[in-house]
Amino acid sequence: MAFKVLFLAHAPDADAEKYRCVIETPKYYKLFVVVVKDQAQAIEVCKKVVKEEGIHSILLCPGFKHRDVSEIQEAVGENVGVFVARGDGPSNRASKEAMRREGFFPGKVRE
Repeated sequence: MAFKVLFLAHAPDADAEKYRCVIETPKYYKLFVVVVKDQAQAIEVCKKVVKEEGIHSILLCPGFKHRDVSEIQEAVGENVGVFVARGDGPSNRASKEAMRREGFFPGKVRE
């Protein structure tokens, strides 16, 4: 049986039904990737994919806040690990600046 992981990322223009893929090795690993627009959609996707695919672990992009992580953990139950990909200070600043330039944050226009 493969180890099944769901990776979620945020994007303001995401459509979770459209922006998704599955990558798997022949035997040991199956990675589901979905881009969601907000926390409500993240919870919906997590519940659905955990139920339908038997996900073992959920990995969240750094944009998920502590409260978001807690809500997802509660939604999927204690038998699914929930993790957040976090970088060090310089990495976080570099990523945030790139996202700001691309207009990820409300009120910020692409340059």
